[in-house]
Amino acid sequence: MKEELEKLASESLSAVAAAADMAALDALRVKYLGKKGALTAILKQMGKLSAEERPAMGQLANSVRAELEAAFDARRAELEEAALEARLESEALDVTLPGKRTRAGHKHPMDVVIDELKEIFIGMGFEIDDGPEVEFSTYNFDRLHTEEGHPAREWTDTFYLDENSETLLRTQTSSMEPRIMETREGPIRAAVFGRCYRKDEVDATHSPMFHQMEGLVVDRHITFADLKGLLNSMAAQLYGPDTVTRFRPHHFPFTEPSCEMDVQCPKCGGKGCPTCKGEGWIELLGAGVTNPHVHEMSGIDPDTHSGLAWGMGLERAAMRRFKISDLRLMFENDVRFLEQF
Repeated sequence: MKEELEKLASESLSAVAAAADMAALDALRVKYLGKKGALTAILKQMGKLSAEERPAMGQLANSVRAELEAAFDARRAELEEAALEARLESEALDVTLPGKRTRAGHKHPMDVVIDELKEIFIGMGFEIDDGPEVEFSTYNFDRLHTEEGHPAREWTDTFYLDENSETLLRTQTSSMEPRIMETREGPIRAAVFGRCYRKDEVDATHSPMFHQMEGLVVDRHITFADLKGLLNSMAAQLYGPDTVTRFRPHHFPFTEPSCEMDVQCPKCGGKGCPTCKGEGWIELLGAGVTNPHVHEMSGIDPDTHSGLAWGMGLERAAMRRFKISDLRLMFENDVRFLEQF
């Protein structure tokens, strides 16, 4: 019996090591370890042994069984690993692997306000325009009646791109006013959106790069009353019917008379806080009735046509719209902030 067990162990271990696939391995397990397998057949002879021989043969039989089971488990692991590697090599995509959740994006608060303003002015009959960010000083200053010597033309205030101060990063979307007036016939109702650049120090309400919206109307019999009515209507549609605004006298070379329009500070509601520098108001835009000289330089007769124009900082509009206390938050790309909108 001892010889039979040793022969079985040698034969079965060699067969298991040579098993080519899982089916062959399962067949060998039945052959050697099954209820009717070779090991069971040998163990049935235990009754013919003497009492002294049985313990030694039983121990040997258990050892052979344990060795065989370990060999089967090891060979099964080898075959499974080889099968997985072959599958990974043959399949470009493993569709059984768990998928990755795709996080849907959403609009930046600046884009929300820009799109809302476009809808408001389209509803008022305006055309939406764009323009070059790299501009000629002719359009950015001269054609807007901002002559040499004006503080806005200084190198300390403007990003010039050449030593002759002829090209620059536009400081305002107002540079599109002469471009539009020289290429279109009246009546004109245009709204321009885009980035502008000035050498401002960064704080809660200023940035060297900012977005601006320019409005231009040219027609017969346009007055300052039309300007106030249009801007108040815009503020009410953008911020709600209870929006509080105020108009203050100001000076712009390309409008006469000129004004600035403020909205109540969204942080303190007009009481005064660090965001509004204690004033209770935040400047939203500058505006006015178009200067007749600007019309003349663009080939429009100021005796028959008048107009109005305004330029609005869109960061400040977004701050008022969403009650944001610091415009720097909109450019820091902090997901915790942006996900609120």
